[in-house]
Amino acid sequence: MVDEVQIYHVTDPEFALYCKCLDLDCDELIAAASAIAMPAEGSRYETAIESLERSAVVETLQNVVCGEMPIQVGYCWGHNNTLAALEWHKSSELNIATTDFVLLLGKLEQMEGNRFDSRQIKAFRVRKGEAVEIYATTLHFCPCSDDPAGFGCIVVLPKGTNLPLAAPSPDPLLFRKNKWIICRDDSEGLRARGVATGLF
Repeated sequence: MVDEVQIYHVTDPEFALYCKCLDLDCDELIAAASAIAMPAEGSRYETAIESLERSAVVETLQNVVCGEMPIQVGYCWGHNNTLAALEWHKSSELNIATTDFVLLLGKLEQMEGNRFDSRQIKAFRVRKGEAVEIYATTLHFCPCSDDPAGFGCIVVLPKGTNLPLAAPSPDPLLFRKNKWIICRDDSEGLRARGVATGLF
């Protein structure tokens, strides 16, 4: 997927439709995340990691960037080069790059009912050390590797996001707390977990 699209950078004007860059000193947080071993294959995501949440910058992330709302600081890392799904939240998501990676992004208003045409995706390279705020109206998913060694992305979200729902939802796209998602027809792993198809 990454090889098939033009890749912009977060400093390009196109990025402003999806996200914004944040001016933060995240060196301590990045160092803590970089100590986590890279999986041999595939990607992983943990919603909250204690060693990351102890970083001094987390107080700024919570009280300034996120308006004093409780947050969780997790990590998405590993190897990926495809767009298997798109998700969105009712809140911004902060991504902090521990390596270079590529974000594949769409807009919620581009959805046609419960479906999204992947030809509308825009790709943006995020460099190591850069921090970005992904708007609630931006569709996104697992970053793509920009290096064969893998990618690392610190993920900051409102506390409780991605936990299991308390009860079944009448909305077929609501998969976890504060997480709506659609996947491709050929994303067998996600479909087996109950994710609705809708990305084509």
